[in-house]
Amino acid sequence: MKRTYIYKFLLLSVVAFTVQSCFVAKNYERPELEEADSLYRTDNLPQDSISAADISWRDLFSDPLLEGYIEEGLQNNIDIRIALQQVIAAEAYMKQGKAGYLPSLNGNTSVTHQELAGNSQFGSFFDGSIQQYDLSANLSWEADIWGKIRSNRRATQASYLQSIEAHKAVKTVLVAQIASTYYRLVALDAQLEVTEETIINRTNSLETIKALKEAGNVNQVAVDQTAAQLYNAQALQVDIERTIFQTENAMSILLGKAAQGYERNKLEEQTVKNDLEIGLSSLLLRNRPDIMAAEYGLVNAFELTNVARSSFYPSITLSATGGFQSIEFDKWIDAGSLFANLVGGLAQPIFNKRKIRTQYEVAKAQQEQALLNFKKSLLVAGQEVSDALYTLNAETDKYEYREKEVEALRQAETNSEELLNSGYATYLDLLTARQNALNAELNVIDTKLNQLQSVITLYRSLGGGWH
Repeated sequence: MKRTYIYKFLLLSVVAFTVQSCFVAKNYERPELEEADSLYRTDNLPQDSISAADISWRDLFSDPLLEGYIEEGLQNNIDIRIALQQVIAAEAYMKQGKAGYLPSLNGNTSVTHQELAGNSQFGSFFDGSIQQYDLSANLSWEADIWGKIRSNRRATQASYLQSIEAHKAVKTVLVAQIASTYYRLVALDAQLEVTEETIINRTNSLETIKALKEAGNVNQVAVDQTAAQLYNAQALQVDIERTIFQTENAMSILLGKAAQGYERNKLEEQTVKNDLEIGLSSLLLRNRPDIMAAEYGLVNAFELTNVARSSFYPSITLSATGGFQSIEFDKWIDAGSLFANLVGGLAQPIFNKRKIRTQYEVAKAQQEQALLNFKKSLLVAGQEVSDALYTLNAETDKYEYREKEVEALRQAETNSEELLNSGYATYLDLLTARQNALNAELNVIDTKLNQLQSVITLYRSLGGGWH
């Protein structure tokens, strides 16, 4: 008799495995994205598949101090470590999803004592009480006929891959932020150096003007204006030093360290590749971590829609329970105490207050939302590349004009001083020329900084920085 039940159980299991493939959940296919081939707004559309995103940040930056800071930041940055924990959590869910095909096994041990009424059906037979000892195990398994378990496994896998891409995206942003902050410090150092030289020159000039006033060659107005320019440069020095202090603190946050100062090289020593290949815009689909994360989010939503759809169909479960059961303790673990139950079940949802329909409609809406988010991330990436490319070209051209402006204003300052000494110019002309020359020197440093940062921005926009 027991063999008959066992044969029926095995037969039902084989049938369940056989019909498992009778329904196959839909497979994900990347949607048609016509925008992917024309994301860049540029007169020179790329024709090759070479992208600067394939370059390691170690090959992009040549400053050894900067490279060391980036390495340190990738190890210690708090956002990086938070993203890593998200990857670990997603990996745990993925492992759970892979285990969905396995049966569930539960063990149970219990001792039950019942006091029965003497006039009840069983009271007279058991002298008013029952003591029962149970040791059992329950095995249950659900056949994945409609692909529900498979889709759930794929959804958790997509979520895990999405967390990995999110981790890469954090690394990309971090590399760009550290490099940008380092270059800002280098530029501030250069501006501070120019300002300090200006203060020395204006201090000497003030002494000269005072001497000229005593000789009767200039009046008090010239002295006051020269002093005002000196005070202006000294105030500018205070502002620059404060900005350096705050920028170093910002660097400390990026590196996951307490606030402190940082060693750096000079601005003129900084060289960065500015001939970056942008490649075809479709390459963003594999190079930009945020776009890849958005697509994995779409895959996750797609598979969860499959799961919600499969809930409309019946589920087949197989369960088996067996163990030892006895009303006498000394006969608890005994051949005569063995028992077993085999159950095969088919459950079809009929009416459950519209819960399944609601779950399916919500899943469809979330899938459409994930698709729109995917498309938006692609369009935003194209805009960022276009903006960064245009900015890089503009700053490169502007830097040449800024250098010429500095050269011209320095010459104007020299000429004004000579004319003043010859009596053909006023001291106001010289003061104006000096102030314009200082502003031009500071501007050329800003332009150089913008040029370096636009290279970083273009590199990050293309998807570089996580290699």
